[in-house]
Amino acid sequence: MTTSLDKRIHEALREHFGFNTFKGNQLEVIRSVLEGKDTFVLMPTGGGKSLCYQLPALMSEGVAIVISPLIALMKNQVDAMRAFSETDGVAHFLNSSLSKNAIQQVRDDVLAGKTKLLYFAPESLTKEDNVMFLRKIKISFFAIDEAHCISEWGHDFRPEYRRIRPIINDIGSAPIIALTATATPKVQMDIQKNLGMQDAVVFRSSFNRPNLYYEIRPKVDEVREIIRYIKAREGKSGIIYCLSRKKVEELSELLLANGIKAHAYHAGLDAVTRARNQDDFLHENVDVIVATIAFGMGIDKPDVRYVIHYDIPKSLEGYYQETGRAGRDGGEGQCVTFYSYKDIQKLEKFMQGKPIAEQEIGRLLLGETVSYAESSICRRKTLLHYFGEAYPLDDCGACDNCLNPKPKVDATKDMQLALETLGVIGDKFKMDYLASVLAGKATTMVKSYRHHKIEQFGAGSEHDEKYWGAVIRQALILGLVDKNIENYGLLAVNDRGREFIEKPFAVTVTLDHNYDGEGEEGEEGATTGGKGGGAADEELFSMLKDLRKKVAKQHGLPPFVVFQDPSLEDMSVHYPVTIEEMQNISGVGVGKARKFGVPFVELIARYVEEKEIIRPQDMVVKGVANRSANKVYIIQCVDRKMDFADIARAKDLDFEELLNEIEAIVNSGTRLNISYYIDEAMDEEKATEIYDYFREEAQSDSVEAALRELGGDFTEEEVRLVRIKFLCEQGN
Repeated sequence: MTTSLDKRIHEALREHFGFNTFKGNQLEVIRSVLEGKDTFVLMPTGGGKSLCYQLPALMSEGVAIVISPLIALMKNQVDAMRAFSETDGVAHFLNSSLSKNAIQQVRDDVLAGKTKLLYFAPESLTKEDNVMFLRKIKISFFAIDEAHCISEWGHDFRPEYRRIRPIINDIGSAPIIALTATATPKVQMDIQKNLGMQDAVVFRSSFNRPNLYYEIRPKVDEVREIIRYIKAREGKSGIIYCLSRKKVEELSELLLANGIKAHAYHAGLDAVTRARNQDDFLHENVDVIVATIAFGMGIDKPDVRYVIHYDIPKSLEGYYQETGRAGRDGGEGQCVTFYSYKDIQKLEKFMQGKPIAEQEIGRLLLGETVSYAESSICRRKTLLHYFGEAYPLDDCGACDNCLNPKPKVDATKDMQLALETLGVIGDKFKMDYLASVLAGKATTMVKSYRHHKIEQFGAGSEHDEKYWGAVIRQALILGLVDKNIENYGLLAVNDRGREFIEKPFAVTVTLDHNYDGEGEEGEEGATTGGKGGGAADEELFSMLKDLRKKVAKQHGLPPFVVFQDPSLEDMSVHYPVTIEEMQNISGVGVGKARKFGVPFVELIARYVEEKEIIRPQDMVVKGVANRSANKVYIIQCVDRKMDFADIARAKDLDFEELLNEIEAIVNSGTRLNISYYIDEAMDEEKATEIYDYFREEAQSDSVEAALRELGGDFTEEEVRLVRIKFLCEQGN
C-alpha cells in the first residue's frame, strides 16, 4: 500500500531527477532517512547510493552534511546536483581547495537557505571554525559516504573517519545515514559500532553484479597483453589500476606511445592535472585512465567497459569496489586481473615495520586475495561468499573458471580427513597451518605445537598444501567450517561440519590454478609464458620448437639459450618474416635475431605463404624513451664495471628491478660481461656449480628448477646472476 510519504518521495524524484521509478531498495532507504532513523546502507557500486541521501536532503528542512573522503568525489557530486537544479547554491563543498572568498560565498548561501547539501572531508569537518558555523544552522541529517573508510578491516582505512562521531556529538545531534559499496560482516559491525548506530535500520543489497565478467590472467608479458586487449576495444572506456605511482607513469607513457589515448592519475600529480585528467576521461577525450586507487571512488561514469588490474589489490574489498566501476549502466563490464604470487610477496614486504596487529590484518586480507586468485571455484560464488552472501549456482557463466572449468575431483574422504584433523588440533589455527599438517610439512610452528606427532599428521601427504587449501575453501563455502575474522582468520569445525564427519555427502573440488607454474614445463621444460595458447598458432609453434632443437644442436647449446618458449609463442602469433620484424618479438632483439633468426624467419615465411595467412599489421609494442635510456645507461655502467648497487641507486631501482632490466637486455641478444660483479659478490665454487648446472643438466632456464636441483645453499639472486653470465657467454 502506497503511503502519503511514499507518494511525496515519488513526486520529488520526478521533480528533481526526472525519474519515475527507484532502483533496488532506494525507496525504503529514503523513507527511513525521512522518518529520522539512523540508517546503514550496503549497496554495490552502480546501485544508486548517492540518491539515497540527495533526495531526502532536497525534501528535508535544513542542510544535509555529507562527509566524503575525496575532493574529486565532492566536486563530481556537487556538479551533478547543480545540473539537476536551477539554483547553483543547492550543493556546495567546504575544503582546503577553496579561497577565503569562496568559503564566505558558501556560508552565505547556506545561511540564506539556498543550500540543501554541504560536503566536507573528515579533516575539514574537525576544524573549529567549521564546527562553530555548523552549530548555527539546522542540520537535517549527516550522511557518511564511503563509510568503510572507518574500519581498519576495510580496504581504504582513514584514521580521520574514526573521529566523525565525536565531532557530530560536538556539533549537535541529528540522524545518520552511513553508506558503502563494500563491507564484510566484520567491517559493517565495526562501522556501526564506531558511529554509535548499532540500532540503525540496515539495508543490504545483493553484491551480485550479473553483467560483470571476472578473469584472472597470469602476469606474463602483461604490457603487450594489455595493449592488445585495449586495441581490440577501441573507443571503449577503461580503467587500469596499478599499486605504484611509478608504474602508473610508465604504463600510461607506453599506452600513449602505442597510439592509445590515456592519462595517468595518482596522488603525486598536482590538483589541477588530476582534475583535468579526470574530466578528460569523464568527457571521453581519452579512453583510458591508468591510476592508483586514488582514482574512482564515487566517480559516476556509467559506461566504463573494462577494469584491468595490472597489480592485484591488497584485499577483496578493494578488488570488488574497483571492478565495480565497470558496467554501472548494466551494460558490458570486463574485469581482468594480472596475477603473480611475486606481487603478493612484494605487498607483504611493504607491511614490514607496521604495528604487529596491522600486519596481521594485512596478511589475512592478502591471504583472502590469494585464495580468490588461485581458486578454480566460480569467481562470483567466492566473492559473494566473502561478503556473507550465498550464490545458489555452481556455474555463473560469466567468469574464467566457469567458462573454462578445470576438472573436478572427488574429495569426500579428504573433506572428512580435513575436518577430523581440524577437530583434533582445535580452533587456534589458520588455513595454511591446517594444510601443512595434512600434507605432512613439519614446519617450525607445527613442531612447536607438537602436531607432527598426531595420527593425522601427513595423512594427506599424497596431496600438496595447495590441494588442501582448495578442500578447506570448499569447506568454508559449504558452511562446514567457520572462520573467526576477529582472531585473524582462525578456523573451527561447526555443527554442520561435525555432522558431515558422521554422515558425509558427495563433495568435489576443482584444483587450484598455479599462475607461476602452469604451463612452465614444455617439451624441453622451457617457460611457455602461461598464456594458455589461446592466440598462438599451435601448428607453427610445434614446428618452431622442432627447428629450435635442430639449431641448438648445431651450436652445441641447450634449446632455451637459442629462444625461450615465450619468444616462439610470440612468433606463432605475429609471424615475423624478416630479421627486422624478428627484432620486435618478445625476448629477441637485434643480437639474437641476427645470430639465430634466419632459419626461423625462413620457416615462418614459407608457412605463411603455404597457409595463406593474413598477418597482424600492428605487431610492434613501442617502447618509451626513458626505458631505452635505462638500457643504454645499464650497458654503459656494466662496461665500466660499476657496482650493481650504484647502478640501481642511480636509476631509482631496487636490486630485483635492476636484475629484471639486465635480464631483459640479455634476453634480447645483447652480450654483457658481468663476471667482475660475480667474482666480487659470490663464492667461486658456487658460481662454477651453477654455471655447470645450466651448461650440462638444465632442461630449461627456470630459476625454480635450478634451486630445486642445486639445493638449499644457493639463493635466487645467485642463480639469476650466473644464469645471466651463462646466457651471455653461450647464447649472445
